Amino acid sequence: MKTRKTFYSLLAVALLGLFAWAWLAPAGPGNSPDISLVTVDGERLSLADFRGRPILLAFWATTCRVCLREMPHLIELYNELSPQGLEIIAIAMRHDKPSHVLSMRKARSIPYPVAMDIDGAAARAFGNVRLTPTSFLIAPDGRIVLRRTGALDMVKLRKNIHNMLQQTGTSRLFAADES
Repeated sequence: MKTRKTFYSLLAVALLGLFAWAWLAPAGPGNSPDISLVTVDGERLSLADFRGRPILLAFWATTCRVCLREMPHLIELYNELSPQGLEIIAIAMRHDKPSHVLSMRKARSIPYPVAMDIDGAAARAFGNVRLTPTSFLIAPDGRIVLRRTGALDMVKLRKNIHNMLQQTGTSRLFAADES
């Protein structure tokens, strides 16, 4: 009788652990969810609109020191590679005050779209993002090829994006559009 109780107790703990892991597990490689966002300028963006281009999604917060240190590097990356097809979208976490996000965007002259995740739907869609910075690199075919919580390795990131742009010919398409 005692053995049966122990077995069922262990089974219940294992099932609870499995449920918690499935619920809290971060999104890994796989297809990116097609979320819609509204930027601080009121523009509606859908990730599906960027299919065929690499996208870097950066979940951030105005109080995140690592986010603030990383921002100039993301701006530089955007200025360098957006003409070739890269899109960067910053998603402010739901706990950030919109006024703080707007002030930060203006003070830092952020050139890429900045969206607010007011209801937390974007964070949930990407595996319940809770920590910042958390970044996702999405390949032109919609696959998530990188999920990183913490500072990005900008050298590796730039190399991965260059490879994507060369493989898809996206850089040639965007360069031709500008002529």
